[in-house]
Amino acid sequence: QVQLVESGGGLVQAGGSLGLSCAASGNIFRMNTWNWYRQAPGKHRELVATIASWGTANYADSVKGRFTISRDDAKNMVYLYLQMNNLKPEDTAVYYCNADPPPDLEPGITYWGQGTQVTVSS
Repeated sequence: QVQLVESGGGLVQAGGSLGLSCAASGNIFRMNTWNWYRQAPGKHRELVATIASWGTANYADSVKGRFTISRDDAKNMVYLYLQMNNLKPEDTAVYYCNADPPPDLEPGITYWGQGTQVTVSS
């Protein structure tokens, strides 16, 4: 079992910054990738940023240069972060922490947190 718990959402003015955290526990150390997704009202969930187990990070074009994904390993825990700078109203969404295990070990399985609301006012 894997548990993901996000924190750090809130209300911020356009141009401001916000940091999200995700605390992961359980069978976490074999995950292939760690991801942040977001879902705005009336829109599909979209991938915002991803960091591979070996450290390579990738970002959606809409957040490149503004968002930074990072990860820290601690005893029995993994902490995933998303630092968001120069926020725009279109960044308003529920943000979800996500982890993907190797498909050969857990085919078709992906893990989600409960989500945290980020609201950017203009």
